[in-house]
Amino acid sequence: MKSWPVQDAKARFSELLDTCLREGPQLVTKRGADTAVLVPIQDWHRLQQSARPTLKDLLLAQTPRGDMPLPQRGRLHRRPPGNVE
Repeated sequence: MKSWPVQDAKARFSELLDTCLREGPQLVTKRGADTAVLVPIQDWHRLQQSARPTLKDLLLAQTPRGDMPLPQRGRLHRRPPGNVE
């Protein structure tokens, strides 16, 4: 993976993008520290899909995930018995 200082990445963005599409992910550094990675969209979609668990994975997990927000349970609004029309 080629490394691009942020100044070069800004000045030569079109070249950075072309290199990314041709060769794969490109690393951008700021003040010598790794800061960001430019990846082709196909790679990004693949990474997003692999990071998202399927319903099957969630149901078969040994332990429940603590980071999954659960919806609030609402009050049930039932009709009183005997009022069937």
